[in-house]
Amino acid sequence: MQALGLWCVIRACEGRKGKQAMIQSLAQKIDLFIHNRGNQRDLNSLWRFPYWKRVLRTGAVWTLDTLAIFTSFVLLLGLTRGWAESATLLTLTNGAVIAGVASTFFLLTGMYKRSWRFVSFADSISMLITSFIGMGIGWAAIAYVSPLSKYLFNFVTFAFLHYSLASMAMQLMRAGRRAVRSYRRRRQNAASVYSNDNVAKTALLIGDPEWALSVLDMFGPRNSSAINVIGLLLPSDDRTISQLGGIPVLGGLESFNQTVSFLAEQDQKPNLAIVCDDGISISVRDLSTLNKAAKQHNIDVLKLSDPASQLLNRQPMRDPSHFPLSELLGRSERTIERSIIQRQVAQQCVLVTGAGGTIGGELVMQLASYGPSRIVLLDHAEFQLYNIEMRMREAYPDIEIFPELCNIRDEDEVRRVFAKHLPSVVYHAAALKHVPMVEANPLGGIHTNIIGTRNIANAVTEYAVRAMVQVSTDKAVNPVGMMGATKRVGELYCQSLDLCGVDDTSAPRFMTVRFGNVLGSSGSIVPLFKRQLLEGRPLTVTHPDIERFFMTVGEAVQLILESSARSLEDNSTRGNIFVLDMGDPVKIVDLAKRMAKMHGLEPDVDVPIQFVGLRPGEKLYEELFDTCERRVDSKIPNLFEACSRPIPLPLIGRAIDELDLAVKQGKQEEACRLTHSLVKLPSSDIDLSTMFLNNSLPKRGHHLQLVQGV
Repeated sequence: MQALGLWCVIRACEGRKGKQAMIQSLAQKIDLFIHNRGNQRDLNSLWRFPYWKRVLRTGAVWTLDTLAIFTSFVLLLGLTRGWAESATLLTLTNGAVIAGVASTFFLLTGMYKRSWRFVSFADSISMLITSFIGMGIGWAAIAYVSPLSKYLFNFVTFAFLHYSLASMAMQLMRAGRRAVRSYRRRRQNAASVYSNDNVAKTALLIGDPEWALSVLDMFGPRNSSAINVIGLLLPSDDRTISQLGGIPVLGGLESFNQTVSFLAEQDQKPNLAIVCDDGISISVRDLSTLNKAAKQHNIDVLKLSDPASQLLNRQPMRDPSHFPLSELLGRSERTIERSIIQRQVAQQCVLVTGAGGTIGGELVMQLASYGPSRIVLLDHAEFQLYNIEMRMREAYPDIEIFPELCNIRDEDEVRRVFAKHLPSVVYHAAALKHVPMVEANPLGGIHTNIIGTRNIANAVTEYAVRAMVQVSTDKAVNPVGMMGATKRVGELYCQSLDLCGVDDTSAPRFMTVRFGNVLGSSGSIVPLFKRQLLEGRPLTVTHPDIERFFMTVGEAVQLILESSARSLEDNSTRGNIFVLDMGDPVKIVDLAKRMAKMHGLEPDVDVPIQFVGLRPGEKLYEELFDTCERRVDSKIPNLFEACSRPIPLPLIGRAIDELDLAVKQGKQEEACRLTHSLVKLPSSDIDLSTMFLNNSLPKRGHHLQLVQGV
């Protein structure tokens, strides 16, 4: 009953809102307990009532504070006036009044609502101020009803001494409670760490003292069974600090190797290093050195940011995987005019081949921003197709998405997809693009990059698609390897198809957009450098003089969309290849050095650069225009056009038929020979028109029939 009364008092002090409901709920619990006294389950249910624990804790602390104030009053009076006088009824009554008024004031001001388990210096100051006011009210209350001034040597001095003694007693009480709790926690932690049933992480903290204390505070009973902090390393060797929060300071960051070796000799080798990632106390270079050293000792590295740094918008230390790729260009990214793309794409059905790849995925995401009615995602890789579909459905839930698992090598499958969706515009990004891989598997490259492109282009013609945009590469210019040669044949075939409609405005457009390397694309050099830097390995470059053109994937796709949209709108010259302005070529070795510096490392000092030699089919320098091509200025900013001698459609069509037959029969040498012959044909002195009986290009209106009859 006393507990019930105290609970009601506390709840009344918190406010009247909801008091009746809480009392009613409590009454129901008590009634349930009375009618089921023998039921232990109901007893446990009552004991778990959420307010009981809080009530009992508040009552216990309130009682202890009252006793501390009362006892300090009696003790102080006994020391100053004698023990006989301190035991009188008047003295005891006055002490009880002061103690009761002060502790009630503490209750009313909400001092007992604080968690003293995590008490801070500010909380201690607040308690001192509250106790000063509360005890001052108590002393003022008895000043008019008790003749204290008659027998106390100095009223003010005595009151101040009483306040000091009582405050010290209350602070010591809370500190003792916290010390007992900390002792029990340490014993529990030690038992859990060294038990055979649990495997704990033995950790080193690396950071400044303030950050280390915040991390140690996080390790409560729930977490400490999994983390056993055995030492602290400061950013610099500060010998004035030997211990922090009960954890020994083992040295500075530069002594990491020596510290780990010493701990290993003591059978306390850590398997985790927790590092401060606030962007200030530890530099990027020091962090990289630490990562390398930790890997040598088989120690995991966990980076934790500082909450204060986050509030101050300090950037945490970046690793190479998080650097914007545009920083590697050495120039600003180009911008485009969005309105012209909007007019060509909005409310259209768009199909993207290779939608799961780097270029295809970016094409899909950017196309969706222009409001097409439907987007068909075509790819032969199930997982990549699934990923881009999920990204699209999350980012653009209002657009119809149709994933099609289809291999462009299969003509029947391609025609099925086109017949099902009847797209308006096709973006052809599907290709095999890894130079050494295609060089080792030339039939696969021919099958995908030539036969597959023909299948897509013929379907565009058959199903009256408005336009096809083919994504090409600078490796198709004067190619020396099979990858570039196959892409060049694809360019030539689309060029021939585009020229067939030179006098037919209803004929579909076949546009080719050519550009260089895309930063960060799958299989490119940038992901390789990132992985090597993270693993602490040397950066491998094929040749000191090798150089490439680079663009970001976003920049490349933007220019693809703009060039194709402008060409459709202006009905530009057919047969030309769009070439993106890539800027100046970049040496791969310079790119490697730039990435190392962005990682905080000094090239050839912290990370070596190894030259491994050119790979099969790889050129030392890339070009944007073939020897048989004439560069033409374009009306589109940041874009050029390449005008070359075309191969008549019947000739290239029959040649691709022969390639198809050679691939099916596995005649690798014949297929490679024919591919390179087609690449060299526009540069030859042969009069291509004499190779046909009609000695002319296809006539107007015969575009579809010609393609079907090839």
